[in-house]
Amino acid sequence: MSAATATLITCHANADFDAFAAMLAARHLYAPCMLLFPGSQERGLQKVYANLNPVAYGFAEAADLRWEDFDRLVLVDTRQRSRVGHVAPLLERPGIRIEAWDHHPDSPDDIAADAVHLAQVGAVTSLLVQNLETQNVRLGSDEATLLGLGIYGDTGSFTYSSTTAEDFQAAAWLLGQGMDVNQINEMAAHELTSLHIQALNSLLESARTYTINNTPVVLAEASMEHYLGDFAYLAHRLMEMEKFSVLFAIGIMGDRIQVVARSRSDAVNVGDICAELGGGGHAYAASASVRSMTINEVRETILRRLYDQANPDKTAREYMSAPAVGIESASSIQEADELMLHFGLKAVPVFRPGTRSCVGLLDAQTASRASAHGLGDSPVEDYMQRRVRTLPPDASLKELTAVIVDARQRLVPIVEGEKVVGVVTRTDLINVFADEPGRLLDRKSQNSKERNIGKLIQDRLPAEIRELLHLAGQLGRKLGLPVYAVGGFVRDLLLDRPNQDIDLVVEGNGIALAKALAAELNGRVREHQKFLTSVVIFHDSKGIESRIDVATARLEYYEYPAALPTVELSSIKMDLFRRDFTINALAVRLDSTPFGQLVDFFGGQRDIKERVIRVLHTLSFVEDPTRCLRAVRFEQRYKFRIGPGAEKLIKNALSLKLMDRLSGARLFNEYQHICDEEDPPACFSRLDELCILQAIAPQLGLTPNRRNLLHRLKEMLTWYRLLYFDETAQAWLVYFLGLNLNMNYADTSAHYLRLGLPQVKKAEILGQREQMRAVRGKLEAWQRQDDMGTAKVSALCALLRPIALECLLYIMASTDNPGLQKNLSRYITQWRRERADIGGAELRRLGLAPGPLYGRILKAVLVAKLDGEAPNVESQLNLARRLAQNASENNDKRP
Repeated sequence: MSAATATLITCHANADFDAFAAMLAARHLYAPCMLLFPGSQERGLQKVYANLNPVAYGFAEAADLRWEDFDRLVLVDTRQRSRVGHVAPLLERPGIRIEAWDHHPDSPDDIAADAVHLAQVGAVTSLLVQNLETQNVRLGSDEATLLGLGIYGDTGSFTYSSTTAEDFQAAAWLLGQGMDVNQINEMAAHELTSLHIQALNSLLESARTYTINNTPVVLAEASMEHYLGDFAYLAHRLMEMEKFSVLFAIGIMGDRIQVVARSRSDAVNVGDICAELGGGGHAYAASASVRSMTINEVRETILRRLYDQANPDKTAREYMSAPAVGIESASSIQEADELMLHFGLKAVPVFRPGTRSCVGLLDAQTASRASAHGLGDSPVEDYMQRRVRTLPPDASLKELTAVIVDARQRLVPIVEGEKVVGVVTRTDLINVFADEPGRLLDRKSQNSKERNIGKLIQDRLPAEIRELLHLAGQLGRKLGLPVYAVGGFVRDLLLDRPNQDIDLVVEGNGIALAKALAAELNGRVREHQKFLTSVVIFHDSKGIESRIDVATARLEYYEYPAALPTVELSSIKMDLFRRDFTINALAVRLDSTPFGQLVDFFGGQRDIKERVIRVLHTLSFVEDPTRCLRAVRFEQRYKFRIGPGAEKLIKNALSLKLMDRLSGARLFNEYQHICDEEDPPACFSRLDELCILQAIAPQLGLTPNRRNLLHRLKEMLTWYRLLYFDETAQAWLVYFLGLNLNMNYADTSAHYLRLGLPQVKKAEILGQREQMRAVRGKLEAWQRQDDMGTAKVSALCALLRPIALECLLYIMASTDNPGLQKNLSRYITQWRRERADIGGAELRRLGLAPGPLYGRILKAVLVAKLDGEAPNVESQLNLARRLAQNASENNDKRP
């Protein structure tokens, strides 16, 4: 490159036609210069660029550039730092001159450029073309056509609301320079594949309409396994087909979410909303590529920003509760506890004595615990939270969210001057996000895709379960309480899998509904006031004790990663939001008319249809790392797949070593559930693949031998269950032995503790393991004798009798000796259950007095029976008679 080349021209990452054309136009204003094309995901632009002669237009590859040669950087179609990371070496270099040509509004991410050429035009290329015309630049037909392509692309062929007179004027000048409109039509043409048609259909089917300032806004979603090019064109087609005023087309593509937004209304600024998602654009056309959020978080961000735009002047003064209930710092903990209990508050601001000036916060949990520890007389200032963020009355919803959600502060004191005039609590914020978007929804819209599953309930559930659901709905209507069946019950109903574990959630007083339900069923209620839950216990028509869980709609949040949840009152939406995966965040309303309205805020139906496991928010695995194991369990149970985004979040949780914070009891609960699944080895293999096993304990990773053994253990357990013996085998113990194949005692003991296996059984189980290892050689020796026809069955029984059933199944699965496996099978099914055909009654008839001799004789008779020496009652009686006579003679010989 020549030393005289001092200017580099580039545009934003993932370029569109307008950005590309603007680069071509800018090169005439900054010669000599080089152009750096950052790439594009639009197939049409990729094709155009591939057919160019890059050298003729001054394009260079990033790898060939020497950054020190440039003293000026020209940005077109953007000023945002986050969108020009490909020229970061120049942005960070002192003394570099930066100029920008843009048509987007200002944003906080804008680079402080030395010169900004800004105009409200539909395409930034139009602004540059004006300058080319002023400077009498002459263009060839091909280049004029490429510049025209940029204007046509960003104005939607002059149909977008953002189109201005300047765009028409620029196109007219280009037409005079030889612009070929037919060629533009060909270059801009989009070839739709079957995948595009499928995605377009998904967008149409999922479209839901919200009303913002009397403007209908449509959110539509489509899910693809991999990235789909020309997604922006699908949004354009959808706008044209349905004549939407505002559209957010959301594409879930592997580990990213693509958002394309279009607006024909001044009431909705889509550029502002996409900027919140890390993207860019202007008021009428914008986009974002999101990798750090779940689909639910993207959807909620869009709705929240729409709500902000609908209520731009609403401030903390409108949201706050006033006057604020608080307590002075010199007051006692007991006084504070009583105050919060009286008003039903979770926390209160703490005031400087004699003032309304905030000096801290005290939450109810801290006050209650302090009182329980005998500290009720201590002053509040000793235990209050001292670092408190306050906000003024004109603070926005966004500022309130930053404090309550991002900073996890339970409430925000609203301060005017130095006086607390009100508070905004976490519950206030929940009510905004739970209720307001619901009020925005136009449920009568033709685009609303709500579903009633009353017929599924009728067709797929037993009559007794149907009657229970209808009864709960009737009681809900009578008490004025919305009632929902939620979670796994609804998921399995849609999947047509048996599941009669009913969980009910009530918006309001759940315990009141539980009591009414118990009265109708002649049952009783067990309450858990702390967690706002209750259990209705009753007997079904067969007299079997049954249970129904009834919860008050609640939101669980976590004080720190891996903590147990804290519970607050909330709405059904927020109650479902606390759940682990979208497929479990479904509900069916039971008090509705018609009965059986499906509630799906988070795309659970779609994910069931697409057989994918997705989380509801990006902190899901951080808040509860056991969900990593649960994701695998559901994936293998339903033959679904963990979505790329969720898998990435699992790996992130593991990198933070959050498994180390889980208690053994919580791990054991998940481990036991895995062992009770239909195919535990598949679960363990997937846990190993995702490195979850190694995160629990490094040496638990699966070797080929362990993997094979786990599959054989599954076969043994299946074989044993089909025998239908009363004695059940504990699957968790059998698989634990398999996971610790070839491990020493110390490592096995450590794994026993880490998995939280029952402490009362530890010594017994580890002792059994050692005994099993010690007897292995003796079993092989016995089998060699059996192969020669000299082994005695009683000797095998003596070796195996002290060994637990689970260990027997383990030995049977781990041996490669078919003969030994066959004899172990006979021991489990027959020999260990053999008893002598005679008993104490027969011995008494032989004239023997009851005593220890009975036991010795019957044991000897059993040995003879096992070895075929006394196969029937007669031979066993003869043996018993001889043994009794020998015992009598021996007694006579004693002095």
